[in-house]
Amino acid sequence: MVDHAARLDLLPAVTAAQMREVDRITIEDFGISLLQMMENAGRTLAELTRIHLGGVRRRRVVVLAGRGGNGGGGMAAARRLAIWGAEVRVVLAYPEEALAEAPAHQLASLRAMGVPVHRPAEVVSLVHEADVVIDALLGYSLDGPPRQPEAGMIRFAGMHSTPIIALDLPSGLDPDRGLPNDPTIRATRTLALALPKSGLLRPEAASSVGELWLADISVPPQAYAKFGIDPGPLFAESDLIRITRS
Repeated sequence: MVDHAARLDLLPAVTAAQMREVDRITIEDFGISLLQMMENAGRTLAELTRIHLGGVRRRRVVVLAGRGGNGGGGMAAARRLAIWGAEVRVVLAYPEEALAEAPAHQLASLRAMGVPVHRPAEVVSLVHEADVVIDALLGYSLDGPPRQPEAGMIRFAGMHSTPIIALDLPSGLDPDRGLPNDPTIRATRTLALALPKSGLLRPEAASSVGELWLADISVPPQAYAKFGIDPGPLFAESDLIRITRS
């Protein structure tokens, strides 16, 4: 069990625009690829899922995956969880040909392993049977309310009491203002990546975010210098940190 925590009021945060630039700097200036960061996101997400469940062998995990980087992180987690013995099913929001390059790479690995991949129409029955749902539909690039097919998947996921772990931020939540759109995932736990998006720390977001955690995805501290942010050695004790409010 991870027992490392940081206080919310002592954490720096970034806007969506700042994080977009930090990602660019990390890739172009430091040579750390999107696939590397995605893999780190997936590994820590799988670990948080294991913490949540108290073990994953024979536990039923449903991953809701979008077509971008967030979905790729979810699929990387799905692969790790399947290796650990979980019964994993992935619900892909879009046809395979619509995926960006890195998520498509993750999907190819899942298919080679025989992990079942489903269509959005199957969300309701799968969520009903799951021990936990991983929300990896929409990341910090969200602009306005979710559209189809993600909107329908978010609504279906919310029809059950199945716990939800959201990757980076709950799908539908405004990353800067912290306001939930219609619809928005109501997560049991949210795993923010690198640094929290500023909206996650706002009071308006609390009911959507649930318990907040933070993951190291190997973004160098120097990547934030342009914005006057110095996160320091946040992950010196662990690459997975629980965020507390006091």
